[in-house]
Amino acid sequence: MKHPVDVHVGKRVRHRRWMVGMTQQQLAEKVGIKFQQIQKYETGMNRISASRLWDIAEALSVPVAYFFEGMTGAEDEGQVAANTQGLPGDILADKEALELVRSYYAIPENQRRRLFELARVLSDAAA
Repeated sequence: MKHPVDVHVGKRVRHRRWMVGMTQQQLAEKVGIKFQQIQKYETGMNRISASRLWDIAEALSVPVAYFFEGMTGAEDEGQVAANTQGLPGDILADKEALELVRSYYAIPENQRRRLFELARVLSDAAA
């Protein structure tokens, strides 16, 4: 049976890998394992050891703590990272949302700030 923490950590691995534009094969090569193992980690089917998580964090350029962000004491994985704005608890599971975030960070910082302000104004107008 999958443990909710393993599922959460696996999702965070998948999200970060996708955000940096890395395939499962590329991550597996950087970590020194087969891509099938990455698949099992990302689904929570296999638990990631501490040393392997360290290697994955280095390969994805994030601190190990990144993989635990959003964890609460919730028993139900669907409750993890839920927010109060009516958004799904796992908004980054939505491919469109991930693509939007990736595109956003590809924009130069000064333009990105202006786009952010525009989005804020538009969302306030819609409320």
